[in-house]
Amino acid sequence: MTLPKGFGSGGGGGAGSADVERMIGRRVENMTGLITVAYVAAWLATFGGTAAGYFIYPWAYPTNSGHYAFIVLTIIESIGYIFCVKVSQEGSRKSSNGLMTVVIASVFVLTLYISIFVGF
Repeated sequence: MTLPKGFGSGGGGGAGSADVERMIGRRVENMTGLITVAYVAAWLATFGGTAAGYFIYPWAYPTNSGHYAFIVLTIIESIGYIFCVKVSQEGSRKSSNGLMTVVIASVFVLTLYISIFVGF
């Protein structure tokens, strides 16, 4: 891997993890909070998109279809969230299982609440 000037050893050796960390600025395993915020924002955007069908275009977008789309997209986003956090922390000693459990359980409960009480 070729590094920019000022990083790595003077010889033609490869890049060490400290050099890559200095070049990038933050290690990816420290970005669990950012990944979590992105997941919650994606879930809220999914609700916003289906809510437009619930409330603005109810004649063109049946409620049952909206609930199905909302639930399926929430499941896909949750799998992606788990994948992103686990891959970013692979090989490190960090574990965000507690944070992931709380976030996914909260999204699960809110998704059920929305699917049961919104649109009917």
